Amino acid sequence: MQKRKLGKSGLEVSALGLGCMGMSFGYGPAGEEQEMISVIRAAVELGCTFFDTAEVYGPFANEELLGKALSPIREQVVIATKFGFHIDDNGKQAGLNSRPEHVKKVADASLRRLHTDVIDLFYQHRVDPAVPIEDVAGAVKDLIQAGKVRHFGLSEAGVQAIRRAHAVQPVTALQSEYSLWWREPEEEILPTLEELGIGFVPFSPLGKGYLTGKIDESTRFDSSDFRNTVPRFAPEARKANRAVVDLLETIAQRKNATTAQIALAWVLAQKPWMVPIPGTTKLHRLQENVAAASIELSAEDLQEMERMTSALTVQGARYSESAQRMINR
Repeated sequence: MQKRKLGKSGLEVSALGLGCMGMSFGYGPAGEEQEMISVIRAAVELGCTFFDTAEVYGPFANEELLGKALSPIREQVVIATKFGFHIDDNGKQAGLNSRPEHVKKVADASLRRLHTDVIDLFYQHRVDPAVPIEDVAGAVKDLIQAGKVRHFGLSEAGVQAIRRAHAVQPVTALQSEYSLWWREPEEEILPTLEELGIGFVPFSPLGKGYLTGKIDESTRFDSSDFRNTVPRFAPEARKANRAVVDLLETIAQRKNATTAQIALAWVLAQKPWMVPIPGTTKLHRLQENVAAASIELSAEDLQEMERMTSALTVQGARYSESAQRMINR
């Protein structure tokens, strides 16, 4: 697989990464451990070098999974994980916490779970309004100077937070949702990243599965699947948004590809410093996603997709109200 550099940082990763959250958390029951390890190692064999996790995925279980899967091949891969939540004694997420002493404690715990002596990319998972972003950046700067972290990242941060953090410790990458059906970052975020030389890591580039074309208004999610709480995944919204999938299918037929592959190829075509991280628990979906990195969309294809999507209005908010309140926009 081709490589890309995240902004001006020099951090080079595969053009597509692997988002690992769903293997342990969020999209229904956790996958069987050995099966998930096999998928992760297959990703490496297919050329993927960039793996995304977080302490809160589980909590802790996803980092432990990656530690087991990647420790034998640690030098071949780049591991990104995240801090910023308070996890209580019952293992439940209980609000935000990016106080410097907590950030450093989380780093040490993540290093143990990941079976490594350095975190390649350490993201603040959500901006904590109770802690100045300069203090957060300073804490990560200390971790970098101590050799425990290589690069600093932010997730779902707004423009002002990005600028303030970057002034203290250069930000290597911003991770936020971005896809053909969620393009808000184009308004302010992407121009800021380009100006500052920061890479962009789009999560949910397949629209939390919707852009694969495998989900319709009759689809039923497991009771533990967070999409049950997302307005955009209400049955009426899924039905109304079918036009986005129809567009992808039109291009996919022409390219002898799948709708998922066209959705990923579209993200890859936007900027050379973008590295999407689609997630999956299935080997055949992994293979399908990786193949998208070799699909080239022509200028005419992209213009057609732009023209067609500009006439569409996607129905439904992308997060519940409580989740939206944790996003710094």
